[in-house]
Amino acid sequence: MTPRPVLSDGWTLVALDSVGSTNDEATRLADAGSPEGTVVWALEQTGGRGRRGRNWASPVGNLYSSTILRPECAAPRAAELGFVATLAVADIVPAGRAIRLKWPNDVLVDGGKVAGILLESAIGQDGLVEHVVAGIGINVAFAPQLPEMRYPGAALGGTVEAALEGLARALGVRLAQWRGDGFETIRAAWLAQAGPLGAEVDVRLGEELVRGRFAGLDREGGLLLETAAGPRTIVSGELLGRAA
Repeated sequence: MTPRPVLSDGWTLVALDSVGSTNDEATRLADAGSPEGTVVWALEQTGGRGRRGRNWASPVGNLYSSTILRPECAAPRAAELGFVATLAVADIVPAGRAIRLKWPNDVLVDGGKVAGILLESAIGQDGLVEHVVAGIGINVAFAPQLPEMRYPGAALGGTVEAALEGLARALGVRLAQWRGDGFETIRAAWLAQAGPLGAEVDVRLGEELVRGRFAGLDREGGLLLETAAGPRTIVSGELLGRAA
């Protein structure tokens, strides 16, 4: 029998054989009052999804988890947790492999996408975040290759159980860093592993395509571009072309 993952103190594991969506199950638990650090993990998802409503292939062999966070922050800051989660994934990539972070929350390893992150938040009437569910899927045993993928898939290797244990530890460290030092430290760490400044990128904003040079992140995590029409900040969009 495969050993059950052992998470660090402060984390509670909800282990399932199969579920429609770990995010949906974690949201249900969060709405019922489950505390921060509750991790919903399933061997497979039958209705997994990624950003912008895309399907997320979720057969047995890869990691599918959703973690309840209660950041007690204003609604606009919830998006910062996407960078926290991205860094946590990057932290568990084996040494010697090339890591590139792609805005807003993709992790590329050796040129292929190894993870997908989907944050879903509940905002109270006072404008504060009640909870954030951080859905994190990591290719561990194999990398699905789908026609709609902009980057090839890549796999982390090792076991799902070890990946989940490492992810929980790394997420705990990055969350403490975010709470203690603020977003600026997270922002700097993300930029250190992102595409090179000055790289040409395209960003799709609905029907609009914006082309420019990657100029970093603003203080809230918005993508800074130098375009032919002048500087521009993108807060929501789909980055195309080179990683940045």
